[in-house]
Amino acid sequence: MGAPLRVLVGSLSPGMLPDAAAAAPPDGTVLLDLGPDHPSRAGLLELRLWTEADRITSVEVVVGAMHRGAEKLFEVRDYRQILMLADRHDWHAPFAGELGIVLTCEQMLGWEIPERAAWLRTLLAEHTRILSLLGFLGYLGHVAGRPAAAEAREQLRAQTYQLTGNRIHPMANRLGGLAVDADDRWLDEELECLDQVQQVTTTLVEVLGVPDRGRLGAGVGVLTPEVISQYGVSGPAARASGVNLDLRVQQPYLAYPELAPLLVRAPVPLTGDASTRFAVMAHDVSVSIELVRAAAERLRTVRGPVSVKLPKIVKLPEGETYLATEAPLGMAGVHLVSRGEKTPWRLKLRTPSFNNVAALESLLLHVGVAQLEVTLASMGYVVGDIDK
Repeated sequence: MGAPLRVLVGSLSPGMLPDAAAAAPPDGTVLLDLGPDHPSRAGLLELRLWTEADRITSVEVVVGAMHRGAEKLFEVRDYRQILMLADRHDWHAPFAGELGIVLTCEQMLGWEIPERAAWLRTLLAEHTRILSLLGFLGYLGHVAGRPAAAEAREQLRAQTYQLTGNRIHPMANRLGGLAVDADDRWLDEELECLDQVQQVTTTLVEVLGVPDRGRLGAGVGVLTPEVISQYGVSGPAARASGVNLDLRVQQPYLAYPELAPLLVRAPVPLTGDASTRFAVMAHDVSVSIELVRAAAERLRTVRGPVSVKLPKIVKLPEGETYLATEAPLGMAGVHLVSRGEKTPWRLKLRTPSFNNVAALESLLLHVGVAQLEVTLASMGYVVGDIDK
């Protein structure tokens, strides 16, 4: 088959690579720039591609360079301490990582959290979804020279900081609820911020173009329902191919049962190509904005605490359980095994990024090398979420 084409995926910002390497990459190596907001900026994903006539004929995905060992570290920390680790493997959506852990623990404990906590968790989960997906949609602004997505994400991070005291890693969840509460002033500022985010999202969708003029990524990197089933792809990538998979609808949790009417499917032909994946991400942002607005209105009327009082040491009963949530990139599962101690015996994560990247070995076949960048940009993944 000959030597493979080596592809390093990341943001080629100053300081990302040594000057010599940036000026003259090794023979047989292609560097792809997915923009300053893409999570590959913090660590490269390596692909080994074999090509014929500038089309990909074979793919090998190389992962593991950023292995964080989070699952083993969970086993030597108590259930409150592991939340610090849980919000760091997907640094585009840290709140979602915290949320999966606390919901799993609360399920084993049989706890019900206060109503206000459920609504505020829902709001923050959707706030996080917007923040995450804008990072991937930022590629559209990157190719068009419009940095609006980065500016919108900074405004959302400022909101996170105002509420939690942390700009990126909120550390807001606690067993039994939340460590923070939102007052009406913060809710007002959140809604003002989301009005601007909606304008930015509309602008980014315009970059995709319209069908009769040729859409960016149209017909490129088509992901079929069969491949989705084989690799366990979920989230916007699966919905863009017509696979109706959204745990907020099929297995609702928190306040999602009441918000179900707002969870509508994207009003675009679900053809499964790169352009459609971007369109579905943009639709998800718009839906999340409406969910945040609805949750904010409810929080103005629901009063009470946002947490329960915890004992000095929290021990889970002996047994095991599995719980999955709809993270921004898809299904995020937690398999927890307890032996009745203050630390988990086993805590295994099912992360959407791993499955999405695994599917690249099928998705990229027959894709042109020139179309590789837009195809990868449309498939959501975070490198730490792969290697966890």
